[in-house]
Amino acid sequence: MINCARCGLYSCYKKDTEKLPANCPMRTQKDLYGKAAAAYRDEATGSLACNSARVEAAGYGNWPRVREVMEFSRRSGFKKLGLAFCVGLRREALEVTKIFEENGFKVASVMCKTGSRPKEELGIRDEEKVHPGQFEAMCNPVAQAMLLNKELTDLNILLGLCVGHDTLFIKYSRAPITVLAAKDRATGHNPLAAVYAPHYFKSKLKMS
Repeated sequence: MINCARCGLYSCYKKDTEKLPANCPMRTQKDLYGKAAAAYRDEATGSLACNSARVEAAGYGNWPRVREVMEFSRRSGFKKLGLAFCVGLRREALEVTKIFEENGFKVASVMCKTGSRPKEELGIRDEEKVHPGQFEAMCNPVAQAMLLNKELTDLNILLGLCVGHDTLFIKYSRAPITVLAAKDRATGHNPLAAVYAPHYFKSKLKMS
């Protein structure tokens, strides 16, 4: 099994390939890299990869991610952006929409609770709700994706969809996707806080 996270050498990054670990996929799966290289020769895939690298270099350590999304979109010829957002980040969604529009993009946005369908349709019991005894609309990432598909968006942007809901959106979206922000209510939407300070989050990281 490949395990780059435990490598420690990162010879690929340093171009010191003579020191590759024995289980490095660059040693064990050489054919795969040939197939990947061929994929980049596809015009659409190669263009996305090239534009990604150019944005990385142009704004390295300087541009915030929202600027990087716009620069990537501009270089890729994306003019109509789809914004799939969580109800908990509706204020942020409005600000993001304004930023995109002020920079010349068209924006189609759709909130997670669209459809207003009860969680009971998913088989959720009342005691499993966030607030038992009340109506709770299910998050509807499939509908979000389908609506943006109908809008013929060039790029879809995820803003704070829940874990799992983002998975479903990605599954059903026809347009390519990028993430502007990942939801993490416990850290102010900064998921890596729990990684940077595991001593503080220790009790919250232990699965029962």
